[in-house]
Amino acid sequence: MDVLYLIMGLIALVIGGEFLIKGAIALAVKMKVSMIVIGLTVVSFATSAPELIVSVYSALNGHPDIALGNVIGSNIANISLVLGLTAILYPLSFEKRLYRFDIPVMLFASILFGFFLYTNSSLIFWEGFVFIALLTVLIIYLISVSRKENEQKNDAFASAEMPIYKWLSFLIIGGLSLYFGTQWLVGGATGIARLIGVSERVISVSVVAFGTSVPELAASIIAASKKEKGLSIGNLIGSNLFNILAVMGVTSMIHPVRVIDQGLLTNDIWWMFGLALLLLPLMFFFTRKRIGRVEGIVLFVLYLVYIFFLF
Repeated sequence: MDVLYLIMGLIALVIGGEFLIKGAIALAVKMKVSMIVIGLTVVSFATSAPELIVSVYSALNGHPDIALGNVIGSNIANISLVLGLTAILYPLSFEKRLYRFDIPVMLFASILFGFFLYTNSSLIFWEGFVFIALLTVLIIYLISVSRKENEQKNDAFASAEMPIYKWLSFLIIGGLSLYFGTQWLVGGATGIARLIGVSERVISVSVVAFGTSVPELAASIIAASKKEKGLSIGNLIGSNLFNILAVMGVTSMIHPVRVIDQGLLTNDIWWMFGLALLLLPLMFFFTRKRIGRVEGIVLFVLYLVYIFFLF
């Protein structure tokens, strides 16, 4: 039954993420928000919704390692698995702002996340408040920059033309699917962890994180296939930012999140730092200003290495 619940939860999260992405993009386009802002905010928030619900639910139900491991594992999967696979299928070009602003901001958020965790092996209310405050400032800045640049590249998704009742129903269906999928996924994952004798941390940074990263994978590949490669990368960088600032911010403000398994601090979070930092040299080492198939293979192999040593 635990395996069945796990599979049902993964399927529900995939379906919920897909509906939420379509509805969120349609709403953003109707509001005349630029594609950069859509990628770094709306799409990122939509694809991070599974992580948010899983982490809050896990923290409230006495599974803090799943709450933390889900975010750390998802950030690892976004950079190595999702970006790697997307680049293998569709080599990605990018703008200067990616390495001048977006990635440095993601690195800063990751360092702050690690600092808070290492200080007292937990995240508490005021630390979560700092995350939310930083996220608010970031969103205001991105919207301001978008208006100044007057970017109106909002024809990337056909779903943008859908009527109000349709995208609203997508948002509702997506939200309900994420709600039930979260309960099934967390219940199945914790049951399997107890059954096979591995920690909740291992299950959370691998199986649970993979499940909650599927929306990012779908959004990035769809965006890249439609020649919106900047949106594809922006979605992943933005999703990692949202995972830390929004997911951990909201979760720790609702309920303190304490580290139980020290492997999160001695192993997993360092993989998250390392992969994020690796993006900068990868952008110029093989092919200047492009994340191509070689870089994609490197990232994908690193994810396989991480999973191999995890078990």
